[in-house]
Amino acid sequence: MFFNLPTLLTWGRIVAIPLIVGVFYLHLAPALQNQLATVLFVIVALTDWLDGYLARRLNMTSSFGAFLDPVADKFLVCAALLVLVHLDRVHALIAFIIIGREIAISALREWMAQIGASRSVAVHMLGKAKTMVQMIAIPFLLFDGKVFGAIDTHFWGTLLIYLAAILTIWSMVYYLRKALPEIRAKAR
Repeated sequence: MFFNLPTLLTWGRIVAIPLIVGVFYLHLAPALQNQLATVLFVIVALTDWLDGYLARRLNMTSSFGAFLDPVADKFLVCAALLVLVHLDRVHALIAFIIIGREIAISALREWMAQIGASRSVAVHMLGKAKTMVQMIAIPFLLFDGKVFGAIDTHFWGTLLIYLAAILTIWSMVYYLRKALPEIRAKAR
């Protein structure tokens, strides 16, 4: 369904992306910009869990929702990474690895679906772990300060985004290896 509640939440995630980016163009103190962007990102990221939960619970799953949900996630992560590169909180190479993997695996999944082999690149726990680490690292890096006067979010966010990059490469290799037999079979 194009406009059921779970899908509207997914659309909301896409619409909220310019708000997260736009916070850094407001004439506010940098600490307030960081806090607003962090809160917005966390709220928007939580709608990813909520829309999936509601779709299953209310039996409102749809092929359009299944398509739109990962697109919204990728837009959110890519936009946040570009902001963080611009703010010099994430190295451009790390952003390139993460964004490049998202493009490559999306293209691989598209191609595998066209040849009837989409099951070979179905979502795996490694990809889910990568996403979870990213979704923790990004708000830490957006906040870029100390929480409770003790937790240095820049340090932990940087550590986690590097871990996310490692998991990104690892999961990409995993998906490519799973697809390789189908790729070889179609290349003949």
